[in-house]
Amino acid sequence: MATSRLEINFIRLLSRCESLASEKRNETDWRLEKYVGALEEMLVALKKSPSKPTPEILTDYNRKVDFLKGLLEADKLPSPAEKSLANQFLAPGRTPTISSERTPASKTVHIQSKARCAGEMRKELMSTAVSSSGSLDTDLRHRKSIPVDERQSAAELDAILQHHHNLQEKLADDMLNLARNLKNNTLAAQKFIGYGSQTQKEYSCRRAAVGGRAGRYSTASSQPAGETS
Repeated sequence: MATSRLEINFIRLLSRCESLASEKRNETDWRLEKYVGALEEMLVALKKSPSKPTPEILTDYNRKVDFLKGLLEADKLPSPAEKSLANQFLAPGRTPTISSERTPASKTVHIQSKARCAGEMRKELMSTAVSSSGSLDTDLRHRKSIPVDERQSAAELDAILQHHHNLQEKLADDMLNLARNLKNNTLAAQKFIGYGSQTQKEYSCRRAAVGGRAGRYSTASSQPAGETS
């Protein structure tokens, strides 16, 4: 199926947005945000078009638009640490937007954005010193600015990144343990319910058997002496 005019215009605008996103944004911020808004409207129209592309292509288009929107939202966060964390959850497109791309432009933008956030964190650490007491957030926001050695700052950055990594691993382990405990409790409850049902069934059977024997005994006792059945 031939590419529609709407899809061609969408691809051109998408490529332009990815190009702007790869630049160090300052004066171009308003343009990128405006373009992404137009891109979102075009994507809605493209999904309703009779000549819309395949579901796989539409999914990748949607992924790229969501990535650009998330990138803009991450840039609005107040601190480099928050920007860096938000960038970790962004999902770039999986295919090139235009044929001349060897690597999908959104993946390149994602790498650049993460590197930019790391640079901002490093710059912040180079102009300040981490206090020996207090939480990490308090240190990053309220510590007094003093010159520090660049090597020391790099080591501090590594320590902070490792701390975040350890917290994420601990959270993942806690969630895994919670899921495992929930599964075990569910299985135990099912087993208990099954055991209770089986016990009730056995009790009913024994009760019926006892009742049957009692009935036969009562009948035999009521017959006159010497009378045989």
